[in-house]
Amino acid sequence: MRFHRLLPVLLGCLVACNSGHAPAALSLDGQHRLPTGATLDPVGTLADVGPYPFAMTDVPGGSHALLLLAGYRDNGIQVIETATGHAVQTIPLPDAFDGIAFDPAGRTIYAAGGDRDVVYILGWNGTSASLADSIVLAHHAARQSGTRYPGGLAVSRDGKTLYVAENTDDSLAVIDIPSRRVLQRLPAGRYPYAVAVAPDGSVYASAWGGFAVTHWHLDGQRLGPAATVRVARHPSALLMNHDGSRLFVASASTDRVSVIDTRSDAVVAELVDTIPRASGEGSTPDALALSPSGDRLFVAEADNNAVAVFGLGAATSGVSSAAGADHLVGRIPVGWYPSALAVHGDTLVVVNAKGRGTAPNGSNGPGPGAGPSRKPSETGYTLGQLTGTVSVIPLRGLDLAATSKRVAHANGWDREAERVAGYPPFEHVIYIIKENRTYDQVLGDLSQADGDTSLVFFGRNVTPNQHALAERFGVFDRFFVNAEVSADGHNWSTAAYTTDYLQKTVPLNYAGKGRSYDYEGENRGVRPPDGEDAAEPVNGYLWDLAKRRGITFRNFGEFVADRDNSALAAGYRGLKPFLESHTDSAFPGFDLAIPDQRRADEWLKNLAEWVRTGAMPALQIVRLPNDHTRGAAAGAFTPRAYAADNDLALGRMVEGLSTSPFWKNTVVFVLEDDAQNGPDHVDSHRSAMLIVSAYNQPRVWHRFGNTTDVIATIEQILSLDHLSQFDAYGRPYRGIFTARPDLSPYHVLTPGISLTERNPANTPAARMSAHLDFRLEDLVDDATLNHVLWAAIKGDRPYPGVHRMTADQVSR
Repeated sequence: MRFHRLLPVLLGCLVACNSGHAPAALSLDGQHRLPTGATLDPVGTLADVGPYPFAMTDVPGGSHALLLLAGYRDNGIQVIETATGHAVQTIPLPDAFDGIAFDPAGRTIYAAGGDRDVVYILGWNGTSASLADSIVLAHHAARQSGTRYPGGLAVSRDGKTLYVAENTDDSLAVIDIPSRRVLQRLPAGRYPYAVAVAPDGSVYASAWGGFAVTHWHLDGQRLGPAATVRVARHPSALLMNHDGSRLFVASASTDRVSVIDTRSDAVVAELVDTIPRASGEGSTPDALALSPSGDRLFVAEADNNAVAVFGLGAATSGVSSAAGADHLVGRIPVGWYPSALAVHGDTLVVVNAKGRGTAPNGSNGPGPGAGPSRKPSETGYTLGQLTGTVSVIPLRGLDLAATSKRVAHANGWDREAERVAGYPPFEHVIYIIKENRTYDQVLGDLSQADGDTSLVFFGRNVTPNQHALAERFGVFDRFFVNAEVSADGHNWSTAAYTTDYLQKTVPLNYAGKGRSYDYEGENRGVRPPDGEDAAEPVNGYLWDLAKRRGITFRNFGEFVADRDNSALAAGYRGLKPFLESHTDSAFPGFDLAIPDQRRADEWLKNLAEWVRTGAMPALQIVRLPNDHTRGAAAGAFTPRAYAADNDLALGRMVEGLSTSPFWKNTVVFVLEDDAQNGPDHVDSHRSAMLIVSAYNQPRVWHRFGNTTDVIATIEQILSLDHLSQFDAYGRPYRGIFTARPDLSPYHVLTPGISLTERNPANTPAARMSAHLDFRLEDLVDDATLNHVLWAAIKGDRPYPGVHRMTADQVSR
């Protein structure tokens, strides 16, 4: 692919890459509260840049830097001033993925083209960049997805060779720059991510989905046989020190940085980047930089919204005068999800991929600007709200003790540990996960709580049981999902954490840029070997906690293989080791062709057997997915029929439980995995959540809560360990219960519309739905689905404006 073939695509991207602004973050208690529960309290100055920047390279001389934008809305390159962080140039690209570098002469830029299977070549004139050419890694048809997905890259010291991590091909490409020819293609482990070149020409690549760094020695212009260095699990970012004697390797999901002596290929140190009570997961170190002296390491902590500073000793740094102890000496607060950083003298420059936070998502409308074939430039869709920022922080005189306290306070680490005592005598937890609705869409018509009736999609007539359950057992109108979409939603909902692999690939997957859906037990459509799932958190999932604690567990539909898989003749199979023997093989996973009534029937069949034997599992996870809907697809059930089916299934399950002997010692948690498919006047992450038990207080609860707070509550009730910092420092819902139970049963309500109501054909919404793929969750363009749902339910009514919250509207 040569440059002239890219021009039509690039011109089409031009408006999108320069549109949109960072949303104002949700304001709670006068602070920038994130849906994860943390607040933002950055030091230094903050400048808005493009969507989801997660790679950066310095321009020789230090006055500018280049950002690689790889978000849902747009892909491209931005030139920023390092003194201010301000963007001074934007160059749209059709695709991009985590790889950008200068040649040694400082005149040429190379950028990874992700799904296009190309590396872009840009010229640099000292103040701006211009697209000049591209190197083709694989040829394919115009609409075919890429097969190699170039990401991390590095240039040889003589400027003649380019090394490219081909992320989905598990290979390293060695390219002769003058001829644009691939000289070698070498195995590089599962999902190779970053590449580093030593002064002697040796090349290193990390394996994002493995356990090792691969090392090749240079043999002429070619690379010789490979050696591997085992490091902490799923290594990603690499950093070579100035003289090439040390290679620093970040392992985000284990909160570790391994340090390799490049002369011996031995790991000489492992820096621990975790926090108390966090079970070794949750800081997410994902980018590295050294001080000019080489004795201080700066580590971007994506999930702490901070930069950690380590003082290095001589053996670790390779600097004979270094006198540190290889320990954390302090943290610096920055923006949401820092993803790249650099040190310029006494100034730290940090790229924050998610920027300032999210906001209400109604003012721009829920759908794309120009029909179903175009991704929206608006920030109405939750992934479209992720606009990055750059922090510029003077290091001279910075008080690390004070900034560390700010980081701790912003993340809630300085709160006293929640008491475990005080719960009713619960012996069983039923955890029900539904799909994709906001609070306003379902419960916005409850007059006693904070809802916007103009945004209601599935009100009381459609979802009578959710309304009745909320009124009897409590309304939670300040509940937020941690996730943006289903890919991270099912991980937040079951693991209280999402890996950097997931966070950095999901926007591209959802933008239709060639990534496979790797986030519920499969990678590239198959179950990987145990321990090699690139998206799996190191501490596992709730079911792993149940296994470690030795309590009984049953899974209904979560992380199961699709029913059409030929290997599933016996039914549905859990895709994780412990799930295989603890999954109901008759309970479907996500499949909109199957009514939720069938799922309720299967669960109630199990309940009858538990009643007969007198024993019910201590923990159950149940998936009820049909509130996802199939949009307005001609002949399919209408959105409200799907929502009513989902509501009735939930009501039947609660009725069955409440008339069983287990009602007196069981609590049910019901939440959506994410809130992506609709508007909300408070925030794009606010969602409907129910807690149901005989001990609930029937009132409106305005307290902030989120997905990982629910998990923290489940863990306390069942005496389970923690999974990450988010549940370890969660805000359990212990205080909502009363000591005196109301054991009267719940009686299911019948929705006011038919569960078999069908969509008409030949409507604009039906024509848009014809392009959408509903085989699995979120194969569709969800922003388009939002547009379809609005049109199908609201007709020609214009999308209402946003009513923004003020700080005094939220109690805590």
